Amino acid sequence: MVLGVIVGFIAPDYAVEVEPLGDLFIRLLLMAAIPLVFFNLLAGLTSVEELGVIGRLGAKIMTYYLASTTVALTMGLLMMSYLRPGDGMELQEEEDVDDDFGEVPGIVEIILDLFPENVVEAFSEGEVVQIVVFAIFLGIATLLLPDKQKQPLQKVFNAFADVFRKLVDIIMKFGPIGIGALIAATVGEYGDELFGPMALFLGGIWISQIVMFSLQIGVVWVLTDFTAKDFLKRTGPVYATAAGTCSSLATLSMTFQVVGEKLKLPKSIYNFTLPLGAQLNKDGTSLMLTAVLLFTAQAAGVDFTLGEMLIILLVGLVLSEGSGGIPGGGAVIAMIFVQAFNLPLEIAGMVVGVYRLIDMGNTTINVTGDMVATSVVTRWERWRRNPETDEFEQQS
Repeated sequence: MVLGVIVGFIAPDYAVEVEPLGDLFIRLLLMAAIPLVFFNLLAGLTSVEELGVIGRLGAKIMTYYLASTTVALTMGLLMMSYLRPGDGMELQEEEDVDDDFGEVPGIVEIILDLFPENVVEAFSEGEVVQIVVFAIFLGIATLLLPDKQKQPLQKVFNAFADVFRKLVDIIMKFGPIGIGALIAATVGEYGDELFGPMALFLGGIWISQIVMFSLQIGVVWVLTDFTAKDFLKRTGPVYATAAGTCSSLATLSMTFQVVGEKLKLPKSIYNFTLPLGAQLNKDGTSLMLTAVLLFTAQAAGVDFTLGEMLIILLVGLVLSEGSGGIPGGGAVIAMIFVQAFNLPLEIAGMVVGVYRLIDMGNTTINVTGDMVATSVVTRWERWRRNPETDEFEQQS
């Protein structure tokens, strides 16, 4: 990453040309991510002895995800209200920004979209949350089978999960080159924006991201069996992959590996929480959504009341669930968010132009939130780390 930044500043034209190496790395990770999610989740679910555990685990992880997302949305509002970077921007009426970004989805629509009409289509389009729902139903059906039929399926699911984890090991050998190329290309293409009129907004976003990341690590220190230093040391590889790929889904393969091998959390928990978090837990994206909205409102001379701020939080909660786990997915959601409040798209369009500089931090916070949530729920499920063996054991 450091070499990539240096190359990006010194030789920006060359740095942009090596981006295909980074794009290849993202494709390889995405190639492994979907089947890894599916079989890891099945392997975890079919190892559960009681069906009630699945419902309890789901309720706990969703409670945490909703709480952390609300904190992130509020963080974006507070930071932009304090810095007010939009006050210095001037709207150019002649600016033509495409406004074809869709509409804010309703609650019913979001719930229905959780369930796939066509399982094959869900796999082909990388609809992670639909794949998770299908895997949950398939896992429950497997658990209800007689032992004679259930045990061979459990072995198959575990074997496939092991195969795809090994595939990720192979792909990550290319990681340093891919991540270096992505960072170099990003700095080479957008480096000048660090000193332009967007500097205050970008600075506000980055400060907010640092604060949010610090809060996440604080939660680790207070609510889990890890110290902040220990957690950061063990999870380091995930941050590099997240910042380089700007994709929660592409990073998911590495997150599985680190949570299982470095944090050594129980498979029965992280096989369920991590795929769910890749789609539903978007602290970084949520923070960005409210920041972009307030930035645009300030440029347009619009002030929101407290009641309107509460509406912003509710709409932000809905939209953050639909940003996907792919590079740039949050940029489209940000445009929909701005459009939903009848604000001009010009300023938001400028943000999209430098979105990769924001998305590096967004994705890092997103995947950190998934790991923190998994660690917290592990504690809530009465698993404790044995300091002598460094393994987690469930307490009665």
